[in-house]
Amino acid sequence: MPSYVMLLAPSSNRVYAGATGELATAELRATWPDATEVEAVQLAGVDYLAFDADPEALPTIARQSACFALFERDDELLRPVELPGVFALDDDIVTIPRYQGKTNEQFTQLLLGVTLAAITREPDGNRQILDPLAGRGTTISTALRLGHDAYGVELDEKAFEAMSAFYKTYFRRKRMKHTADVTAVKRNGRAVGRRFDLRVNDNQATVFTGDATRSAALFGKKRFDAVVTDAPYGVAHGATAGGEKDRSPAKLLADAIPVWAGQLKHGGALGLSWNTFGIARDDLAAICERAGLTPWPASEGFAHRVDSSIKRDLFVALKP
Repeated sequence: MPSYVMLLAPSSNRVYAGATGELATAELRATWPDATEVEAVQLAGVDYLAFDADPEALPTIARQSACFALFERDDELLRPVELPGVFALDDDIVTIPRYQGKTNEQFTQLLLGVTLAAITREPDGNRQILDPLAGRGTTISTALRLGHDAYGVELDEKAFEAMSAFYKTYFRRKRMKHTADVTAVKRNGRAVGRRFDLRVNDNQATVFTGDATRSAALFGKKRFDAVVTDAPYGVAHGATAGGEKDRSPAKLLADAIPVWAGQLKHGGALGLSWNTFGIARDDLAAICERAGLTPWPASEGFAHRVDSSIKRDLFVALKP
């Protein structure tokens, strides 16, 4: 079995960069369990992830969120390894947008990759990925880049508008054949929101304006291979019956997870990141179990500090 070292990609977020070695180790162990001797190392003062794996793991390695380059290790020599092309779109679809509160795009790719690794059902076409807290579309873009179909719900009208405008501009400037349209959503002849539809290459994306807890009502009978989202760190996405915004992520997750679980195909997976200061991992697991989901042990080991008030972790649960 060949020995490899993976050059870790630099991160624009200094705090996240400090945790990259530990996160990369946990990610590879979750997405390719057959890898052995996995450990973060320094060679000539440069950070790498060292491991042993069969060559058939190369597509999975290429999709690692921190993979910048790969080398086969032969004693003290490093031989460059050409990685297979696994991306349907350029990485600038996730790196161009810059705005306050954006989730680190490397972490979004990690979250999506680990969640997809947990799925037990065979694909019946493109994987169908739902982000019910879509924001400006980082998860949507990451899913499209990986060749999946992406769907979302976003309550903030300004975020929805920024996302749809970005995609229209991006694909036009790339001179890629596509369609991108915003249309009104009507119920009983009355406009109740909007939807954005994108088609590019062999993939599509649809995002509704609306509340994350109403995701099932918006998508109807459609089911998904994975629900992947970054839960708010005390910022409201849900709403009470009286229409007042609730700033508690714990309450939002308690209300929304049963809805999202119902939208999963059997054998699908729910993957989310959250601030552990807002709700404990055991409490989150209990919510998922009450919704009929089974926690996936391989999603442990991803906790890391974002700032003084946020300690982010990752949690994946399966729908039997």
